[in-house]
Amino acid sequence: MTSDDARRRPAEASPDAVADLGLLSPVRVASAVEAATGDHAFLQALLDAEAALTRAQAGLGDAPAGAADAVTAAADADAFDLRDIAVRARKGGNPVIPLVADLTVALPADAAPYVHRGATSQDIMDTATMLVAARTLPLIAADLRRTADTLGRLADAHRLTPMPGRTLTQHAVPTTFGLKAAGWRHLVLDALERLSSIRLPAQLGGAAGTLAAYETLAGTRSGGPALLTAYARELGLAEPVLPWHTLRTPVADLAAGLGFVPGALGKLAADVLVLSRTEIGELAEGSGGDSSAMPHKSNPVRATLITAAARQAPALAAVLTSSLTAEDERPAGAWHAEWQALRELLRLAGGAARDAAALVNGLRVFGDRMRDNLHVTGGLIVSERLAVELGALLGRQAARELLTRAARRATAERRSLHAVLAEEPAPAGHRDRIRRLTDPATYLGAAAALVDRALTRTTGSEQGNSS
Repeated sequence: MTSDDARRRPAEASPDAVADLGLLSPVRVASAVEAATGDHAFLQALLDAEAALTRAQAGLGDAPAGAADAVTAAADADAFDLRDIAVRARKGGNPVIPLVADLTVALPADAAPYVHRGATSQDIMDTATMLVAARTLPLIAADLRRTADTLGRLADAHRLTPMPGRTLTQHAVPTTFGLKAAGWRHLVLDALERLSSIRLPAQLGGAAGTLAAYETLAGTRSGGPALLTAYARELGLAEPVLPWHTLRTPVADLAAGLGFVPGALGKLAADVLVLSRTEIGELAEGSGGDSSAMPHKSNPVRATLITAAARQAPALAAVLTSSLTAEDERPAGAWHAEWQALRELLRLAGGAARDAAALVNGLRVFGDRMRDNLHVTGGLIVSERLAVELGALLGRQAARELLTRAARRATAERRSLHAVLAEEPAPAGHRDRIRRLTDPATYLGAAAALVDRALTRTTGSEQGNSS
C-alpha cells in the first residue's frame, strides 16, 4: 500500500459518529420500542441467551451452579464495548463470536469453560432475536389496545354522525363517521390478534441441528432434548419441537404479524390524510405539525409518519419471508439477512402504533363539515336510494333513464337533483316524497346497527374470522 493509498483510506469513525439515533426515522424516535430494539438491547439479549444456556446446563447437572451464577452476573451489556464487538463481528459474520470471547475473559477461570458449551452462533443469535421480539411485542400491543379503546369510544359517539361515503375518490352514498371509526378499530384488533398468536421459541441445535455436542456433554442420549426444555424455561420462551436453523416459521410469523400492523394502521392514516384536506375539512389531528415555510399550516404529521411506516413494512416482511428458502442445515446469507430487517420491522410497527394511539386520542371530528359535504352534490349522493324507490313506481328501466337524465342536468346546470326532478312529468305526484328521499342524512342504512355489532368485539379477540 502506498502512502497515498493510506491517506485515502477513511479513518474509523467514532461510535458517536456512526450511531443511528433516528434522525431519518422519526416514526420510531423516542418510542419504547426504539429502546427495546437498540444495539444495547440486542447485546443484552445475546448475553441473556448465553447465561440461560449455562443455567439450564447447571440445572441438569452438566455445569456447576457456581459457573451459572458467574455467567449470569457477568452478562451485563454495560460491561462490554458494543462498538468493538460490532467491528470484530465482521471477521466471523456475526456478533456472537467476539461476544463469547469477551464474556469468557470476563469470567473467573473456573467458570469460563462453561460459556457457550455445545452451542453454535446461530443458537444464540436466533434465541436473542426471539427475546428481543418477546420484549417488544407487548409494547406494540399496549399501544394498539389504547388505539382500539379510543376508536371504540369514537365509534360509539358518532354512530349516527352522517358523512359522505367515498368510492374511487367520489361521493358514493352516505355513511357515518362512527362506522368508519368502527372499521379502523376492527383492523387494529385484527393486528392485535395476529401479534398475540405469534409463537416465539428458543433456538438450540448445535452445529447442524442434531444436538450432538449437548448429548456428548450430558453423557446421555436424552441430554439434548431435556436441555431444550430447560433452556426454553430459563428464557421464558416457547419450547421448540425441533431446532429451526433452516425451519424459519418463527421469523415468517413475525414478518406476517409485524408487517400487518403498519398496514392496518395505514388505512386509518390514509383516511385521516384525505379527510383533513383543506377542501374537505372533516377531520384534523389534535396537534398537527408546523411547516418550515408556511406559518398557517398544521400538517397531519402523525398520519404521515404512519403512512411512511406502512409503505416500508412490506419490503422488510418480504426479506424475512424469503429466508424460508434456506439451504442445508444452516444457511449462508438467509439467516444473516433477517437481523436488520426484523429490527426495523419491529421499530416501524411499534412507532406506528405509538403514533396511532396519539393520533386518535387527539383527533378532532367536525360533524358540521361532514353534514355540509353531504350536500355538495345537490342530492346526487342518494341516487341509489331514488333508483330503488322510483323503480317501484315507474319500473326499473324507466327510473334509471329518468335519474340518469336528471343527474346529468343537475350536474351541468349546478342545480339540486330534487329541483330537476320536480320538473320531470313522471314523478309529478310524488314530489314531497322525493324531497324527503333526497335528504342524505336519512339514508344511512344499517350503519348504526353495524357499529353496535362491531363494538361487541372485545379487544384482541373475536368469534370467528375477521372478514
